[in-house]
Amino acid sequence: MQRSINKLAILGKVVQLEPERKSFTVRCRSADEFTFEVAQSGYLQVLGNLDALNRDTFPEPSGVLPDHQQGKTLKKYLRVGDLIFVEGVTYENQNQSKHMAHAIVVLQGPDGKPLFEDPSWWLSQTSTMGDEWLIGLFGATQTYTPDNFMANYRTNLDIMGGSMDERLQATATLSRYIYGLSSSYLLTGDENFLSAARAAVTYQMNEFRYPLSGNRHRLWIYGRRLSKSRSVPVLPSENADDNGTIALYEQIYALAGLTQYYRITRDPIVLNEIRLTVQSFEDFFHDSNAEGKSVNGLPGQGGYFSHVDPLTFRPDSERLDTIDPGRGKRLRKNWNSVGDHIPAYLVNLIIALEPLDEDDPKEIREFLDVCKKILDETSDLIMEKFPDPDKNVPYVRERFFADWTPEKDWGWQQDCAIVGHDLKIAWNLTRVACYYLATGNKAKADRAVALAEKLGKAMVTHGLDLLRSGCYDGVWREPESKLPIETVWGTHKDFWQQEQGILAYLILYGYTGKPEYLELGREMAAFWNLHFLDRDNRGVFFRVQEDGSPIIEGAYSQKGGYPIAGYHSYELNYLAHIYTRAYVTGPEDDQGFCLYFSPSENATQRSLNVLPDFVKPGAIEIDEVTVDGIPIEIDKKSKKACNVPLKKSHLGRRIVVRYKNIKK
Repeated sequence: MQRSINKLAILGKVVQLEPERKSFTVRCRSADEFTFEVAQSGYLQVLGNLDALNRDTFPEPSGVLPDHQQGKTLKKYLRVGDLIFVEGVTYENQNQSKHMAHAIVVLQGPDGKPLFEDPSWWLSQTSTMGDEWLIGLFGATQTYTPDNFMANYRTNLDIMGGSMDERLQATATLSRYIYGLSSSYLLTGDENFLSAARAAVTYQMNEFRYPLSGNRHRLWIYGRRLSKSRSVPVLPSENADDNGTIALYEQIYALAGLTQYYRITRDPIVLNEIRLTVQSFEDFFHDSNAEGKSVNGLPGQGGYFSHVDPLTFRPDSERLDTIDPGRGKRLRKNWNSVGDHIPAYLVNLIIALEPLDEDDPKEIREFLDVCKKILDETSDLIMEKFPDPDKNVPYVRERFFADWTPEKDWGWQQDCAIVGHDLKIAWNLTRVACYYLATGNKAKADRAVALAEKLGKAMVTHGLDLLRSGCYDGVWREPESKLPIETVWGTHKDFWQQEQGILAYLILYGYTGKPEYLELGREMAAFWNLHFLDRDNRGVFFRVQEDGSPIIEGAYSQKGGYPIAGYHSYELNYLAHIYTRAYVTGPEDDQGFCLYFSPSENATQRSLNVLPDFVKPGAIEIDEVTVDGIPIEIDKKSKKACNVPLKKSHLGRRIVVRYKNIKK
């Protein structure tokens, strides 16, 4: 190329440093090296969080210093081996190129530790987002009631967090927001979050139930639409992919908030709502194969159908074929209808229900068995049906007909893979492996983690950006010209998919101890904290360009809409904090970490399972438990099991559990 001027943004490790020449060299994961000269107008900053706190604690350098500011800055902040982000300009002129650094972001502190592994990093991020969201919806108040949510909750929020003209209250987004509030309380103990979650749970249970006769099932309406004088229920889905149906994906995520809230409170009324909803999954959506026979006239091939008719509650209704035929809904199965049970509610629900008390009623015992059966079936299906039998295709298959024949011409997806789904499977299969290892089923744990590792490794080449980190969105499962990766809609990156990557690589590191996964997790976390945090509005961007520049045109500016409704970003904060403290910091971290619980006064359980997640056995144990600030005695067995015995006097009280790493 004779002449060009192009923006350049990379993330990599410093491999050479020459402060006197204003120069440094960075090697990216792709193995490409870039030598930069700091521009006259160039600047350096230390990575910041949403809280706007200045985290620059670097001491002034000693010894002989360069006689120019750029060199002094390089000597103070950069070290060979450190991970940094650089944004600059590449000048091409007569086949000669030069890279000028205009912005450098330091990602590690003076002690060499990544700044986002500081004990307070993810706590601060979730607290800041949570405070901003509450203020945006309800103003300056610390009192939250169901009436507040009826009057003020909105699904669609603008870029600053304010309500838009659309007066929709969608159930799945309300539940996601409850998940965010509950997770924020678990991490921080801020009573405002618990108070708001309690009000939102009551509002969901009172106003969003689907009208069904009897008391054996629970389904949830799509939402409510408010006008000046009324609140009108919207029964079938209005989401583009699910329009006119009851979508299992939406029903699954209607439980996400209730289940996380139940973990905190053990409120039996909330548990009953969850139990009846799961019963609906089994009776209306499950392609059951009991004793080798189909049930209810369905094919009996296992798994869960994605949609049912809102009138007949059947997945084989002929009417489903008439609704947007290009996006098939009749007798279809997909990743969301099969795999999303695990992260949305199953992990947290099984943790909350175990261990059972000897006198627990029959329906609770049977319900726990159903939850374990769903976990067994869905994890087996993910391992058996989703991987492509063609070893040259690294991605899972995501959509199926009833007999598990892949559907390669569905709507917008056709035969493309969503990178975030492959990473999500890697993450959740590793969680599942932790569970099966803890329950003595090592063979299934080994199978699960083997596929998780296969996908985690494959996505490095076939899903990640090796120059800047982060993962792409849609990619063709079988690219043209044998390219390692071919994107479908461009090179953008979506926030929820970065979450899956961060959690996948962190937990893979925790399970296997392989340092390459920690490196990948740190690079993904760096990209998130560099580019997805909207520091002006104390929120998160939905989508960014490949270099991290935010995309805020049209619906991508919204902060509370269907895809970004307070779930993934809070889930990332919650689990990145736990995985980092459990797996990365090690037993030398004498601070440990805490979670907060508040069992309701009507709770019936006599013990509180406080396992933070499906974590690898032997990674953590309880260090201390306090009830309203007073330490209580816990025996060694309960500490190892992360189980807190409950007395009646503990109900309605604030329980704080501090965990510690176990020396290997």
